[in-house]
Amino acid sequence: MQTLPHTAVTLAADLRTLGLSAGDAVLVHSSMRAVGFVAGGVQAVVEAFLDVLGPGGTLVVPTHTPTNSDPAGWRNPPVPATWWPVIRERSPGYDPARTPSRHMGVLPEVVRAWPGALRSTHPHVSFAALGARASVFVGDHPLAEGLGEGSPLGALYREHGKVLLLGCGYDRNTSLHLAECRQPRPAMTGYGAAVREPSGGSRWVTWTAPVADASDFARIGEAYEAGGEVRIGVVGSAEARLMAQRSVVDFATAALSERGLRPS
Repeated sequence: MQTLPHTAVTLAADLRTLGLSAGDAVLVHSSMRAVGFVAGGVQAVVEAFLDVLGPGGTLVVPTHTPTNSDPAGWRNPPVPATWWPVIRERSPGYDPARTPSRHMGVLPEVVRAWPGALRSTHPHVSFAALGARASVFVGDHPLAEGLGEGSPLGALYREHGKVLLLGCGYDRNTSLHLAECRQPRPAMTGYGAAVREPSGGSRWVTWTAPVADASDFARIGEAYEAGGEVRIGVVGSAEARLMAQRSVVDFATAALSERGLRPS
């Protein structure tokens, strides 16, 4: 049990000890339950990040909307085929300002709604960013590049950003999907989602992109960590892992290729 509540000040100190610095761009995957009790809750957590990153840094979070997808592929739970046309035609449609993230945790939702935050336009795998280079990371996000070179993940790679796993494992490390997309012949599949029109209506859009499969990510992450490239520490009550995104993506790209994974 915690002896005292964590605060924005103590969390900022933990982040600095871990290796996060002013001016960094960092993609954060998080479990607030693992962080423990924080005076001020998730607002204080965001303020701790902003304090550490400073005016030149950028906080990036996944704000995905996985339920905005083709109902024909839903399995947990499935819906009747007679519902599919209604869902496709009548869903309000993704809007960066209105549509909440789903299954990403509370931190991304708070960052998404924070004053000055920007969010990418992808209707299925959007990201939000807050800070000096926010537009660099989320300003352009083509449909077919959900997790590829043209996505915020690709921008983070080019900008030498970092990844922080805060109370969660490598299975949540979205950047490894960029490694999937870099395979010579990645398995491809079709996607669909509703998008809100400026008029207030919605339209159904479809695209083709590599299959996103995180089943090997834990194993790849453990192998990468064994090489000593990961800073491991405690932030609040959570075990945290900080790494260079470019380094872990390069490692995963080679690992997937050498093991013959993701055949087309």
